[in-house]
Amino acid sequence: MTVLCDVVVPARNPWTGVVPAGASVGIVDLAGNQAVDFLAYDAHDHAIRYSAQATVAAAGNVYLRAGSVLRSDDSLPLMTVVATDCARHDTLAGACSQESNSLRYGHHTRPQHACVDNFLLALAPHGMGKRDVVANVNWFMNVPVEPDGTLGIVDGISAPGLSVRLRAERDLLLVVSNCPQVNNPCNGFDPTPVRVVVEVPS
Repeated sequence: MTVLCDVVVPARNPWTGVVPAGASVGIVDLAGNQAVDFLAYDAHDHAIRYSAQATVAAAGNVYLRAGSVLRSDDSLPLMTVVATDCARHDTLAGACSQESNSLRYGHHTRPQHACVDNFLLALAPHGMGKRDVVANVNWFMNVPVEPDGTLGIVDGISAPGLSVRLRAERDLLLVVSNCPQVNNPCNGFDPTPVRVVVEVPS
């Protein structure tokens, strides 16, 4: 394999990159218990993008595991989870924002940097904005569905060095927000760096 990208994404920061069809994309939770918010768009037509609804409906499961396929609104395959060391990954909790932080944790949290801010920073150079931020994947995030149907955001099930590896099924624009949340346990109240590795067959 030839490495196209091998970067450590600092805590609280975004990363974006264009990857070709067939590329292997690895995300490594370096210190453990770090949520990684994630979006994918067709590199040539940004209207073709990750759809949580289509992904969950096709899989019949709200969690992503090895073999899961990330799909677009039209159920086109965008990426396949080839392997993961983590038991499951979240499709439901979405991205933290200034608005959701204020609602959940109090108005004093509104100035805190959030994943939606990271997404907007990463998408702006590609001519996209807030309307292009859709429900996202949360790699490594532990969001159990409680018996009464509510969602919990609880201590992570990841650990230092655990990873998820995906295969791009078409040319894609990928966007990562290395989650800055400090008001719930999704990052162990202490955001840490993650590593992104993109490889293609030699």
